[in-house]
Amino acid sequence: MRYMFIVKGSENLAVSGPPSAALMEAIDKGIQEMVKSGKLASFGGLHPTSMGARMRLTNGEIVTTDGPFTESKEVIGGFTILNVASKEEALAEGRSFMELHRLHWPTWQGEIEIRRLYEEEDDVQATQIEGSRVLERAGG
Repeated sequence: MRYMFIVKGSENLAVSGPPSAALMEAIDKGIQEMVKSGKLASFGGLHPTSMGARMRLTNGEIVTTDGPFTESKEVIGGFTILNVASKEEALAEGRSFMELHRLHWPTWQGEIEIRRLYEEEDDVQATQIEGSRVLERAGG
């Protein structure tokens, strides 16, 4: 099964400073290991929001807003898609990634959101309906 890891953090590096060379080397080493093991499906980093745009559909109208998105406390900075056997394995990979940040960029504060991707054989509609029911029961 495939899981997407969505990395979120502040775009303002005034507090944390830029990522260290040691972090970038550790991530590169991890990527090479995931390639060798066959786990890595895709990965990438994103340019600053100042170079992007958002599109929103509201009341039938599509509105485009150019970046930067100064109202956002956290933005998506990158992603990885891994092939793993279970959610537990995905969580272990996520912990390893966050540990690299803790060790090599201790001033960084952020999160990764870990989400399973639909596969061809999945019943997307049924899964979305059940997900909506779980959210309603949780009060969301």
